[in-house]
Amino acid sequence: MKVCIFGAGAIGAFLGVHLASAGADVSLIARGAHLAAMRKDGVRLLVEGSERTARLRCTEVPSELGPQDWLVITLKAHSIPEAVESMIPLIGTRTNVVTASNGLPYWFFAGMTLPYPLARLRGIDPDGRQLAILGRERAIGCVVLPATEVIAPGVIRHEWGYTFPIGEPGGERTPRLAQLHELFVAGGLKAPMRDDIRDEIWLKLWGNLCLNPMSALTHAPLDVLTADPATRALARAMMLEAQAIGDRLGLRLRVDVERRLDAAGAVGAHKMSMLQDLERGREMEIEPLVGVVQELGRLTAVPTPTLDTVLALIRMRARFAAPERDAEQVAGSPLAAGGGAR
Repeated sequence: MKVCIFGAGAIGAFLGVHLASAGADVSLIARGAHLAAMRKDGVRLLVEGSERTARLRCTEVPSELGPQDWLVITLKAHSIPEAVESMIPLIGTRTNVVTASNGLPYWFFAGMTLPYPLARLRGIDPDGRQLAILGRERAIGCVVLPATEVIAPGVIRHEWGYTFPIGEPGGERTPRLAQLHELFVAGGLKAPMRDDIRDEIWLKLWGNLCLNPMSALTHAPLDVLTADPATRALARAMMLEAQAIGDRLGLRLRVDVERRLDAAGAVGAHKMSMLQDLERGREMEIEPLVGVVQELGRLTAVPTPTLDTVLALIRMRARFAAPERDAEQVAGSPLAAGGGAR
């Protein structure tokens, strides 16, 4: 069984190691120093105080791999639109596409009958290329619940959780869904099959839309954000605004606000992905996690005053982080390090 993990960062590499241990032929798509380190020393996974190393095929050129049985997309959501065309060589007649990124996947509103123009939201699939190239019929939804972090190129630290809920967009229990479930379980992971995967994806986003930007703005870890009365109240206000939007879209939440925040806090002193990206000088997932909810609020006529405020702040933080990132890149260039031109 050929499996390609497209975007083998913290979660992608973690997942690749586990699926390879189940006997799958796993390839990782990555880039930069992280790719170089995985090629040289293998994927180093730190779990519960021990280190596990797996040597997997790693490349930045998808066309080297050919069609896959499973294409698992673990890219940052804002990176998918520009990468989707490079996925074409990986897609054959029997390829299944597992969407395992934050935010709402490209297929989320496809096939739903709603009185809102939801086809091409800026925060999901603005030009429709993802739906056209990947296809709704190939898609299986996957919610990423584990917490991981790349602590050095090629080195991933697992912090919490092994569960990846999966489900068909239409809620069916299909042979391919069962096959994916068995693969995850054989790799030591949990993959409960859901008939309401849209609701599971919305539940994950419900926490991400507030805790991720708040973490980047405050540099506080999850347990602190959810325990502090003021930041918890801010998160609660944003979540209630999003809940009203979900109600109009027919999305259900199986837990209330307090339980969702408690579950996030139970992860512990974990840095949210937006904070990790900010600290590493990378672009943050602002539009797929927060901007898209504002878009949905406008379309459904649900006011989002608290979310609007936090979104304005995190967009401004990103705006001023960009010059900092550019300056760091220049300072680390061979020209700067070598003391000038010759």
